[in-house]
Amino acid sequence: MRSLTYPFDEEFDAIIDVRSPSEFAIDHLPGAISLPIMSDAERAEVGTLDRQVGSFKAKRRGAAIVSRNIAQHLEQFFADKPRSFRPLIYCWRSGQRSGSLALVLQQIGFPVARLDGGYKAFRRHVVACLETLPSELDMWVLDGPTGSRKTDLLAEMAAQGAQTIDLEGLANHRGSLLGANPDGSPQPSQKAFETALWQVVTKLEPGAPVFVEGESAKIGQLYIPSSFFAAMKRARRLRVLDSVERRAKYLCRQYRHLAEAPERLAQLLARLRYRHGNAQVDIWLAKLNQGEVAALVEDLLVQHYDPAYQHGGPRQGAKSSLDFDLAEAAAQGQGLAAVARSIREAAQGLA
Repeated sequence: MRSLTYPFDEEFDAIIDVRSPSEFAIDHLPGAISLPIMSDAERAEVGTLDRQVGSFKAKRRGAAIVSRNIAQHLEQFFADKPRSFRPLIYCWRSGQRSGSLALVLQQIGFPVARLDGGYKAFRRHVVACLETLPSELDMWVLDGPTGSRKTDLLAEMAAQGAQTIDLEGLANHRGSLLGANPDGSPQPSQKAFETALWQVVTKLEPGAPVFVEGESAKIGQLYIPSSFFAAMKRARRLRVLDSVERRAKYLCRQYRHLAEAPERLAQLLARLRYRHGNAQVDIWLAKLNQGEVAALVEDLLVQHYDPAYQHGGPRQGAKSSLDFDLAEAAAQGQGLAAVARSIREAAQGLA
């Protein structure tokens, strides 16, 4: 049976994660499938036996569980696989769990391989790359106050062929108090977020500009890795501006799901009492109750989001700054695509 270290340059028919479902959900190797040889409950049961009764009985019980689950995988996942099927198997670190399945597959005749060090070795590689790679990027921060359509511009620039990193997309959050995904889907774990970021960064073309939206250090409940955020703070800045009225209209469209769920929006606004005081939040809640959503949004922009923008995000130490005004562009008949091209051209001119 072969053992490989990470990173490896071989192709496999399947990368199989034999850890428990909860471990897999937290993070896993890109493209891996979950074939647990113990469920979360079974793993907890064996751990309890080991602590309370002793290792012999725990191992005996664990062996029975593992054997039963391996048999199920053989009868289901592996039932139609040819002898040439090449799986790579990994667990957390020690290899005991991956070794159990790998040994059975080897005895059957599959050309199986195991990942030495398991997920923990992969995780070390991701962390090391995120420590060093960001400083090598020609990064440009697309900055601007809330509602200035930075995410839309970033998507348009990507469609035009530019290299972009959509941090909010990777984090599944729009990066503000009201930024949870409208469909209710949760954010990934911190480790999964970092793995997704690592995947994007390692695929970038060296030397070519990379555009990223300006963010604070935290997106929802997730933190941008410190080295990446430091690179954002050092990066050159391209600022997008728009009028308060236009930004408010845009946000009303983007956050329609909250306007249609006033009780949820009221709960979120209540979290601002510590910063703006009860009297101000009560005024906002009154506007919400009266259906004055546009006025509420404008108020929030002027009194909450714009001041926060002035004091947050990766703006300190920016190398240079150019402004792009969406309101002026619209007055001249230019749409988002034209502004995106102008931003790219400006970056090339300053490079």
